[in-house]
Amino acid sequence: MIPKETIDLILDTAKVEEVVGDYVTLKRQGGSLWACCPFHNEKTPSFHVVPSRGIYKCFGCGKSGTAVGFLMEYEKLSYYEALRYLAKKYNIEIKEEEESPEQLAARQRSESLMAVSEFARKFFCDQLQESEGHAVGYRYYRNRGITDATIERWSLGWAPSGRSTFVDAARAAGYKEEYLLAAGLAIKTEDDKLIDKFRERVMFPIHSVSGRVIAFSGRTLKAENQAKYVNSPETEIYVKSRNLMGIYFAKSEIAKQDRCILVEGNVDVVMMHQMGIGNVVASCGTSLTEEQIRLIKRFTENITIMYDGDSAGLHAAVRAIGLILKEGMNPRVVFLPDGDDPDSYSRKHTLEEIREFIATHEQDGIAFKTDLLLADAGDDPVKKASLINEIADTVADIPDAIKRQVYVDTVARRFGIEADIIQERVHKTRGSLQKRREMSGQAGHDARTGAPESPSLPSENPSLPAGTGNLLNRDRITDASEKELLGFIVRYGREPLNFETDSEFYSPDAVQTVAEFIDDALAADDTVFVNPVYQAAYEAYFEQYDKGIGQDDIVLDLLNGENREIAAVVADLATEKYELTVNNFSNALTTKESWLTTFVPRAILAYHEKRVTLMQNELMRRLPDATPQEQTDIMARLGKLTQMKKTINLKLGREKK
Repeated sequence: MIPKETIDLILDTAKVEEVVGDYVTLKRQGGSLWACCPFHNEKTPSFHVVPSRGIYKCFGCGKSGTAVGFLMEYEKLSYYEALRYLAKKYNIEIKEEEESPEQLAARQRSESLMAVSEFARKFFCDQLQESEGHAVGYRYYRNRGITDATIERWSLGWAPSGRSTFVDAARAAGYKEEYLLAAGLAIKTEDDKLIDKFRERVMFPIHSVSGRVIAFSGRTLKAENQAKYVNSPETEIYVKSRNLMGIYFAKSEIAKQDRCILVEGNVDVVMMHQMGIGNVVASCGTSLTEEQIRLIKRFTENITIMYDGDSAGLHAAVRAIGLILKEGMNPRVVFLPDGDDPDSYSRKHTLEEIREFIATHEQDGIAFKTDLLLADAGDDPVKKASLINEIADTVADIPDAIKRQVYVDTVARRFGIEADIIQERVHKTRGSLQKRREMSGQAGHDARTGAPESPSLPSENPSLPAGTGNLLNRDRITDASEKELLGFIVRYGREPLNFETDSEFYSPDAVQTVAEFIDDALAADDTVFVNPVYQAAYEAYFEQYDKGIGQDDIVLDLLNGENREIAAVVADLATEKYELTVNNFSNALTTKESWLTTFVPRAILAYHEKRVTLMQNELMRRLPDATPQEQTDIMARLGKLTQMKKTINLKLGREKK
């Protein structure tokens, strides 16, 4: 681990304009710098860098943050990788904190395996230039249309035919046999001899997200009866289910286009990239896994599946759709014309034709699955009923309630049946899933984020009718108001609120700051934010605030912190051109002080009004299925909430007495 003093030195030394300036050309306008955004395509500069505050903000796509955040976003580095990058850039020595003997041994072993893998990459590349490699391997690549530039970029190579050619070279270079075995580059024979794992194969390295070679996939060129591909086994540095072929080369383009294209084969990935479609990955010769989907989710929530159109490809696509939906992501499917795969299709068409084909032929994942199963069911009513249940169960896997409802309505229209019938099956399936989670100890967590759900409002709370505060995470009605309150805290947290003596909030004993006033108002109601990231940012802010740290330093600490979700929220709030949701603000208030004393209390009232709306919606949802006595209680609670809402709106000036 990097010591905190070193982290502070790195963050204090790094200049956002210098880091960003390594990637884009910044032009000065007044005290700020502007450029065309590196995260999305644009012709008019909307990417804004403010050196005095150490932050950047794109007013086109919304990306914002500090130097460390820029590197994490653009280069797709981890927090500590970004810090090491900055330390190297500014010649700051990092002395790692003392490791335990076990930690040191594990790190050294991992580095040794990485070093062996890198040696193997170079060895296979060099062999491609030798007589055998050039005559066989190089000719194969060129016959497939792979250019010299692509061969070099992807480090494509050749494993020679000798039984121990690589092993002998590695031994001569000083690498221990145990690491050759542990890295999956050598195997032992029955007579205990060490021989090459890969022989007479064209070699495709598999890179980690950070670009280090961690495994290989070797393709035979022989027609005899042997495995077409031989892949590295799982090792301490390579877990098949967690890695994707091409992710290192694709990650920036995936984030930029906000879409990942998933293909099956190694050559498919390489050729699509060579054509100029850079947001493509493959699943390393394995069935798609949840871990691989989560890896993609670091860069986008949109996946287009482009598998072969044969039976195996169709089956794999259907399975992938379910996994992608479970992760709260958006699957689409596109199949190339019969007989083509991405490799062959890319060699027959131009870049524009390929992009046009994908754009006009890709289909929503659930719609694709529905059409496929309908064709199989034909006119058989039993099969059709089973199909409807299967599609409803697929919809039930979607974590987001709004997405689920949209799909329920879409599926109902597709089959010409009532949406309530689909909804009933979805509720039943989700209930079963919840019971299984409870039995496995996974209950009580937000399905979308995996974070603990926000606690319900206490029934004894005097300002809320009993029993109306549960299930607040069902909706995002309060999001805008929560964002507004957090925005006041991030920008004006330590500003004093000097209320006039005739104000209901005036206190002769003490003047509260904006942060204290909002915190007291929420604490009085035992309220926490529904949005878990906003709540985490709120708590992180007050952890610093209570230590007496200054406003600017708090914001910078949150922007540069390891929790990148909090950093993204704070960056957005600290830089956006803010518009209040409680008022269009046409009044010409002359001072910031009078503006804050007017709109901070209004923002709190507006937030409470949204919470009341949320509770009303929840009670209305429960009403149809309630018993007569329960309906009476619900109606009484709804009446109290309506009166509460009227009181709030009177204070906001939205209603007259």
